[in-house]
Amino acid sequence: MRFHACNILKMSEYTFTGYFENQVLRKRPYLKKAWCIRICQNPLKVEPQENNRFRFWGSVTELDGRILRVVTLKDKKTIHNAFPDRRFNI
Repeated sequence: MRFHACNILKMSEYTFTGYFENQVLRKRPYLKKAWCIRICQNPLKVEPQENNRFRFWGSVTELDGRILRVVTLKDKKTIHNAFPDRRFNI
């Protein structure tokens, strides 16, 4: 996948919590930060979650089209968690 300059600038707007860096990527080493950002930028669905967080869902072509759920903090730019969501429904 190629990233255009505008996409690289958008990627720099996102940060990752220590939990994501130290736990999520350790438990799910196949996950890519770029996938999480892409889902936040172009989600299939978004909804608020408890504790001032937001859930974003999106399809990941590189995972055979599986749905990934990405959880952000209230700013919608700090990614806290991500995992495949087998129960996703629009």
